[in-house]
Amino acid sequence: MIIAVCIDGRNGILFNRRRQSQDLAQREDLLAYCGSRKLWVSPYSAGLFPPDRVLVDEDFLTRAEEGDLCFVEDRPLQPVEDQIEAVVLYHWNRAYPADVHLDLDLTGYGLEETTEFPGSSHEKITREIYRRQEAEHAQEA
Repeated sequence: MIIAVCIDGRNGILFNRRRQSQDLAQREDLLAYCGSRKLWVSPYSAGLFPPDRVLVDEDFLTRAEEGDLCFVEDRPLQPVEDQIEAVVLYHWNRAYPADVHLDLDLTGYGLEETTEFPGSSHEKITREIYRRQEAEHAQEA
């Protein structure tokens, strides 16, 4: 599966059980990146996307298959780390209060692409795509 996650300048993703941003341009970019692939979300994130574009399930991280995308806002990733093929990381140069942070170490991933675009709520959003390094993934299997 491919994980998509939004973080702030200190890797924060949630504060007091609330998302840090609801940037429309970020969501449009994710849908364009997704193309015809499946996009899985939790019930918490479902209202951000058109219902016909997402699959909603409480256990979406275990239901997603190879090549499927999962937009993650409200759960840890370490329990499914061995199934992650790539990470689409959206971030901006602001630091918000956060009590939940990204728990995925990207050391075993290689940066493939960086794109910047204007957001609807942020002057600049950076999208980075990280792919798991084959040697690392083969050793874990």
